[in-house]
Amino acid sequence: MPTIDLKTQLGNLLKLQSLDTEIYGLGREKQAKPEEIKVLEADFQAKKEHLAQLEKDSLDLQKQRKDKELELASKEEGVKKLQTQLYSLKTNKEYQTMLQQIQDAKADGSLIEDKILELFEKADKLKNEIAQEKQKVGEEEKVFLGKKKNIEDRVKEIDGRLSQLEAQRKQAVVGIEPKMLSQYDRILSGRDGLAIVSVQHDSCGGCNMFVPPQVINLIKMYEKIITCEICNRILYIDDSG
Repeated sequence: MPTIDLKTQLGNLLKLQSLDTEIYGLGREKQAKPEEIKVLEADFQAKKEHLAQLEKDSLDLQKQRKDKELELASKEEGVKKLQTQLYSLKTNKEYQTMLQQIQDAKADGSLIEDKILELFEKADKLKNEIAQEKQKVGEEEKVFLGKKKNIEDRVKEIDGRLSQLEAQRKQAVVGIEPKMLSQYDRILSGRDGLAIVSVQHDSCGGCNMFVPPQVINLIKMYEKIITCEICNRILYIDDSG
C-alpha cells in the first residue's frame, strides 16, 4: 500500500475515532441513567416509607388510647358495682375491705387516666410531625420528579445526538479500506471505544506502556498498520505540529 494511502487512511481512522469517542461516551452516560433514576426513586421511597411509618404509629397510639379508655370505663364500672355493694355489707371488716378495693380500683383508674393523657400528648406531637413530614414529602416529590424529568430529557438529548453521530459515522467509514475498518472496529469493541492512539513520549496513548524506538520508526514509515504489543490498539505519530 502506498505511503500516502496509509497515512490518509490513518487520518480517516482518527476522524472516525473522534466520532466513536463521543458515541461511546454518550452510550456510557445513557447506560448509567436508569441507575440514577433508581437511586432517586429509592431515596424518595424511603421518605414516603418514613411518613407511612409515622402514620402507622399514629394509628397504633389511637388504638392504645381506645384500649385504655375501655379499660378505664371497666374500672369505673367496677367501682360503681363495689359502691352499690358497700352498704349491704354486715361487718366492719367486710366494709373496710370493700373500701380498700374501691380505693385500689380508683388508684388504678387514675393511673390509666394518666396513661390516656400521655397517649393524647404523644398523638398530638405525632400529628404535628406527620403534618410537617407530609409537607416535606410533597416538596421532595416535586424535587424527585424534576430530577427524574431532567434525566429523561437528557436521555432524549443523547438519543438525538447519537442519531446524528451514527449518520456521520456512516459517511466517515466510506473512505476507509474495509480490512482496516474491520480491524479498527474489532479493536474498538474490545478496548471500550478507543482503537487508535498516538505515541507520546515513547509511550502508548492507550495503555501507557513503552514503545521501542524501532516500533516508532515502523510507524513513521507508513508501510503497514502498527499496533501496541500490550493493548493491541493502532498506533500513530502525531506529526501535525
